[in-house]
Amino acid sequence: MRLLPTELRRRLRQSQGRGRKLRGLAELLSPYRWRVLAMFASLLAATAAALAPAPLAKLAIDQGIRRHDVGTLDLVVAAFLVSAVVYAIASYAQTYLVGWVGQRALQDLRVRLFAHLQSLSIGFYSRNRAGVMISRLTNDVEALDQLVEDGMATLFQSGLTLIGVVVILVVMDAHLALLTFLALPLLAAGGLAFRIASADAYRLTRERIATITGYLQETLSGIRVVRAFGQEPRHIARFGELNDANRDANMTTVRLNAAYFPGVELLSALVTVEILVIGGVEAINGHTSTGVVFAFIAALNNFFDPIQQLSQLYTTYQSGMAALDKIFELLDERPELSDAPGALTLPRIRGELRFEHLSFRYGSEQSRGGEDSWALREIDLVIPAGQTVALVGATGAGKSTFAKLVARFYDPTEGRVLVDGHDLRDVRAHSLRSQMGIVPQEGFLFSGTVRENIAFGRRSATDAEVVSAARAVGADGFIAALEHGYDTQVGERGVQLSAGQRQLIAFARALVADPRILVLDEATSNVDVHTESLIEQGLRRLVAGRTAIVIAHRLSTIRHAGRIIVLKHGRVVEQGTHEELLDAGGHYWRLYRDWAEQAAA
Repeated sequence: MRLLPTELRRRLRQSQGRGRKLRGLAELLSPYRWRVLAMFASLLAATAAALAPAPLAKLAIDQGIRRHDVGTLDLVVAAFLVSAVVYAIASYAQTYLVGWVGQRALQDLRVRLFAHLQSLSIGFYSRNRAGVMISRLTNDVEALDQLVEDGMATLFQSGLTLIGVVVILVVMDAHLALLTFLALPLLAAGGLAFRIASADAYRLTRERIATITGYLQETLSGIRVVRAFGQEPRHIARFGELNDANRDANMTTVRLNAAYFPGVELLSALVTVEILVIGGVEAINGHTSTGVVFAFIAALNNFFDPIQQLSQLYTTYQSGMAALDKIFELLDERPELSDAPGALTLPRIRGELRFEHLSFRYGSEQSRGGEDSWALREIDLVIPAGQTVALVGATGAGKSTFAKLVARFYDPTEGRVLVDGHDLRDVRAHSLRSQMGIVPQEGFLFSGTVRENIAFGRRSATDAEVVSAARAVGADGFIAALEHGYDTQVGERGVQLSAGQRQLIAFARALVADPRILVLDEATSNVDVHTESLIEQGLRRLVAGRTAIVIAHRLSTIRHAGRIIVLKHGRVVEQGTHEELLDAGGHYWRLYRDWAEQAAA
């Protein structure tokens, strides 16, 4: 079979994409179908009322004024008033219904997008910038808002108006109507050229604004680093470059609009002159009536205005379709991990963890192969329920990867991870993670109060439970010293608190959630030695009765662990208690010696 030319294949893909996007748009509106039908009914009534003046003007001139028939003139005037009232009522209903349907459909889309983002795997966020995702929910949905609210009404009203005007012109005077339609090939050619030229331009504007939003979010999140290294001028210059690129993309659309729309206006004026001259001569010679010429010229506005509006709508359509394309790209992203059909909902677990012939490497390393590409290799371990296990090793040994597999942020490349005998791939992720607590290296806090952040993992927690958890991990002292105590606002990412205070609240948050499996991923690395000593008892309280996996570079925090596992290049090279491993004089002994020397220095 002969391959299609590249350009034709591209056009076919674009056509299929447009069909899919329009189906997606219809799907958004389908829950409100009855209001959509009512909107179209009001739109039809408003269009009919807007078309009435031209034929009514012809009747007024030819049947009323020229014949001095006051009765006919009175009827025409009454019809004018009725059409005006119908237009006002129908326009109100149409505008209200378009806004009502559009706002609810886009509200549904925002919720759907946000829920979809919540379902995507951790790996997705390591590959994509948060600012670009924010742009999808803000800038792109806003562009789609203009298409749904302005575009739908304009499309159907202008289309119906154009059809109605064509019928009226042909009925009033077929000869003059044909002269008017001579402009259509020019309009069609100009519209096609405009459409082809603007399609890529509007897609580029969506990409440029997403890039700006992404850079803005990243820069503001890292403002302390920017200030610390004095890189404000460089960031301002880079932001200026991105804005220049955005301006250039938008100026392309401006130039296209500036060339096309005045051209349509000029053509409209030339056709009006043509009809005025030819129609005037025919009226003088008695081939047509004055009322027909007057009504024809009045109707010409209703002929060219819809064409102009439909052309302007195309810019909205292009921008909206480009935005919808980006939105669907995001919705097409599938979670790398999802619950298997018939996955088990875990009851309250004991917390036994078993690793059977476990090996893992990250996606980008799958094709590379080789022994060095494995993050973890041939792990066979059993962690009894309630035991505290510490993972130690050099940077890159696989400690954090180990914890991510326990939380099922990733699935093993080979082998399996079991909790209470259940393969994690066969259980519902939510039922697992709702019984887990993770305290990362940097305690992330959400905007809100101290109380709300401690109760984050269990919203039903009472004030007494919140205070008890804070006291258990040694956080109650500094919280009481805050201006509003537990009702103090912590700011975005907890910027009102120190790193150590944020970490203490993260410990309290984990304790309130009452997890069966607890992961502490270098959770004390941002806590000073004094604070560390304060929370040592809190940590013992935190891990008591739970299966705990503690990752730490400060070996002082793991001396009391039930078992210490030493990882090197993704493999388990030693395991035992603190004393057993020191007596062995192996890898752990060397790590502890080096750490002790650094601590002493």
